[in-house]
Amino acid sequence: MKAVVGSKNPVKIAAVQAVLHRVYSAAVIIEAADVESGVPEQPWGHEETLRGARRRANAALRVEGATLGLGLEAGLIEAGGNVFTCAWSVVARRDGVTGVGGGANLLLPPAVAEAVRGGAELGPAIDALTGLHKTKHGRGAIGILTREHLDRQSSYEHLLTLAMARFLTPGYYEEGSLGG
Repeated sequence: MKAVVGSKNPVKIAAVQAVLHRVYSAAVIIEAADVESGVPEQPWGHEETLRGARRRANAALRVEGATLGLGLEAGLIEAGGNVFTCAWSVVARRDGVTGVGGGANLLLPPAVAEAVRGGAELGPAIDALTGLHKTKHGRGAIGILTREHLDRQSSYEHLLTLAMARFLTPGYYEEGSLGG
């Protein structure tokens, strides 16, 4: 089986490797493809962020020989006057079956919320807050703000595992199924 990640971001690739090797053992070959998300660099809202993940997965699935296409997209949402992170994962299979998982809602500090409301992308806003560089290719906002109790990769692993439910328990997703 060949799985293609719709990103060259090392954190997203590592998350896909971890999840797919747990699910499929060594029977999966994982590649990365630089694909367009079709959404702004900093998506806002669940719909836009999910659309980016879906487009990445579908573009990855078009890579020659791909059996699975995987898309991960991080975005921002506003709720209760605060700004939070959000993220979505999509796993598209060649036969048209698609799994989706989302979550990772982390409250952003006021200075970061102000910066992203003003048009900044989250990664550079976190870099400016911390004095670090390219944090989105490493522990990300989640790792920094939770003091490494969670990191960006583990968060993506969680979302991908949720998206894999569609493939792990397919009988429950059949139309009209009440379990079994």
